[in-house]
Amino acid sequence: MGASSSIEQKGMSEQRELENLAASTGALPMLQNSFSMLVDPQTNAVPLQSLQQVFCINYRNPECEAPNIPDSFLGLLDHLGASIVDLFFITEKGGVSWIEFLRGYLMCCGRMPASMALNALLRVFATNFTKARHHLKLVFESSDNDCKISGYLLPADVLMLLWMCWTMLWDSRTSRCTKGKENLCLPDVSHLILSAVVSCTEVGSGLNLWDCDISALEVELPVGKFLTWALTTVPSLTDCFTQFVNTRLKNSVSSEQDKLERSTSSLGEIPPREACDIHLLTRGRAWAISLTLRSTISEEILKPCLPSGSDGTFENLLYRSSLHGRGLNRFWSNIEGYLGPLLFLVSATSGDVHGDSTSVRKWIIGALTQQGFENKDMFYGSSGSLYAISPIFHVFSPSGKDKKFVYSHLHPTSRAYEPHPKPVGIAFGGTIGNERICIDEDFVRVTVRHHAVDKTYQPGSLFPSQGFLPVEALISEVEVWGLGGRTAKEVQTSFKRREELFIEQRRKVDLKTFASWEDSPEKMMMDMMSEPNAVRREDR
Repeated sequence: MGASSSIEQKGMSEQRELENLAASTGALPMLQNSFSMLVDPQTNAVPLQSLQQVFCINYRNPECEAPNIPDSFLGLLDHLGASIVDLFFITEKGGVSWIEFLRGYLMCCGRMPASMALNALLRVFATNFTKARHHLKLVFESSDNDCKISGYLLPADVLMLLWMCWTMLWDSRTSRCTKGKENLCLPDVSHLILSAVVSCTEVGSGLNLWDCDISALEVELPVGKFLTWALTTVPSLTDCFTQFVNTRLKNSVSSEQDKLERSTSSLGEIPPREACDIHLLTRGRAWAISLTLRSTISEEILKPCLPSGSDGTFENLLYRSSLHGRGLNRFWSNIEGYLGPLLFLVSATSGDVHGDSTSVRKWIIGALTQQGFENKDMFYGSSGSLYAISPIFHVFSPSGKDKKFVYSHLHPTSRAYEPHPKPVGIAFGGTIGNERICIDEDFVRVTVRHHAVDKTYQPGSLFPSQGFLPVEALISEVEVWGLGGRTAKEVQTSFKRREELFIEQRRKVDLKTFASWEDSPEKMMMDMMSEPNAVRREDR
């Protein structure tokens, strides 16, 4: 009796501890509801097959921004549910008990260091690889999330890992909005893979990054360096896994009526692939930028690429040069009054544009600001980041040494003489006249300088082989996306309405406020211009 009582007390103490840990994440009520829906009343445990089914991904007609999809990837998705359950949920007689259900969830989504969360993600990926009968050169010293990992990854393995994470993120969004299978649209992540290759290998500097076939690369990426790259470049990658687990467990609680309501409600449609490809902010580029952030801004960036509650697919697009017209004035008329965060993208072409086509280099860079643009003759801003987006991805966060984040200056409206007029245009980083990124007022040319001129953002090249000298390139396209949500858009709409009302009021002239026409200064000026030599007496 005493031994039995001691075991029961130990079990109750362990259960309370796990429940407290789950409560600290805010997921305890959801876990209790999910377990009650999945549990077998006879065994008081969740059947293994039922739990695996919870994490199974349903999809149809996979598409990709890249040329093709390897068949081996689709095999990985088929084993995802079994891999998650086998790794994190210990099965006892009859299934998974409440204690093991809590422990498995905490190993997936509990509070843990970023390195442990990344290790857990790699363990899921490696188990998935093994179940799909593929060979992965990774060795885990133990079954814990904080274990040491040795070995290496190939670029093709990184592609599979990134696509698996995207699919989990895509599934967590589509399962909220729709019922049944939906088309799986995979992003082009070649810019992320090249970023990992350059950061993790010695041969990165010898690659032709302008024309590189990812599938043909056979370089080995040491797992230690890859983990460092992931933690610094894409720190939110593990959120794809935790969001997937949470969403799937929440959906297990939903009744059939709830699923039907989700399928018939207008929570947003998945944008077609063609619609996303015409913009600079494609799925792959939007996702890469969102992976660098841990805030609500990442949700806004992904709105054009994933189902959401918005009415319009591209409602966040504030300005596009090919649509709204080039030039600073056209740009300003579309973004003025927007006070939220903004994503500024520039596509440019450098090299001998009129000569040999092989020497022409096309690249895309961007800047993320935490506030709207202002018409100032000096640098301003509180925070922001620069991005090298294509052909290789890098993020340059604030260095903390300076605060020259944004410069945006229009022609002054007053006609007063200025002995030293400030330049007109848009710039990011550096100093006036020596900016790191500078766009002219006509949106025709962009000048990119070496990071040595800039103390605001982290150092690094904004495109391959940038060099030390300033590079002047022809602008192909400019896009600006608003990331402040519905509130910022409503504030801008109100601002534009006030401006239109003010302009309309200025156009109306109340003649009663003027004296007679014969005594007006306008009449005198017109008479002087029509008969300048006429003799006029001055009234005393």
